[in-house]
Amino acid sequence: MKNKKIMGFSILLLSIVVVVAGCGNKQETAKTDKLQVVTTFYPMYDFTKNVVGDNGEVSVLMKAGTEPHDYEPSAKDIAKIADSDVFVYNSEEMETWVGSVLKNIDTKKTVVIDASKEIKLLEGSHEEEDEDHDHEGHSHAHDPHVWLDPVLAKEEVNAIKEGLIKADQTNKASYEKNAKTYSDKLDALNEKFETGLKDAKNRTFVTQHAAFAYLAARYDLKQVAISGISPDQEPSPAKLAELNDFVKENNIKVIYFEETASPKIAKTLAKETGATLAVLSPIEGITKEDQDQGMDYIKVMENNLKALQETIK
Repeated sequence: MKNKKIMGFSILLLSIVVVVAGCGNKQETAKTDKLQVVTTFYPMYDFTKNVVGDNGEVSVLMKAGTEPHDYEPSAKDIAKIADSDVFVYNSEEMETWVGSVLKNIDTKKTVVIDASKEIKLLEGSHEEEDEDHDHEGHSHAHDPHVWLDPVLAKEEVNAIKEGLIKADQTNKASYEKNAKTYSDKLDALNEKFETGLKDAKNRTFVTQHAAFAYLAARYDLKQVAISGISPDQEPSPAKLAELNDFVKENNIKVIYFEETASPKIAKTLAKETGATLAVLSPIEGITKEDQDQGMDYIKVMENNLKALQETIK
């Protein structure tokens, strides 16, 4: 898989020169004076938008419904990154294609922000390594899902703020003020999780996707995952049988799944054990319709807290 991706990127990156050259003049004339910021997927977009405020235009590469673990940028996407003032991503453990793309980006023109650079990442799931999968393409030596811990999300917001100031010193005070306002909201979110989970009798939850290790570590919970860090990895029959026994023996009442991946395995496990199904969102994408209705990172995290409270009673 890895060799195929390298070949694909070689072709893609050769074509990027043509794409950039072909649309460069048009983009120059269309570009506003505001900072142009490109982000990879929804959490990076929402964090960045809150810090940028009215000082720039923030866009996102991956639309809602896209599985970030499987996403590969198009030539147009890479041209958009190359033409931006700032590019924000979570980590090369999540956006595995970033390293190849950055080789072709002028970092003197585009400020690149690795939002989790200062965060010590947890090791990837050992269960994932034991399954019979091709790990060369989308394996994860480390778990990239840091944004699901509100405290670590705050660290990402700070990294984004610092990168924006580097790109645009003129609006430094505004970025600092906006980051402080949003960080206060993340502090309040953290307090809600601490209060809402502190008296939990059952601290174990079963989820389809091993995305919640940071959240579990923060609030003294235990995540038991059906699949690995990449949600498309299916468990072996032996692993599924083991999970079936675990759910029954530990009286697990809820099996969690996510919106952007197939819930087939979670449904099977729930049916076999008598558990109910509920959504626990990794917040990898929120539709425009939901955003228009006021949904954002903090609101979805609050929904995640309510969902978790159903299994820890």
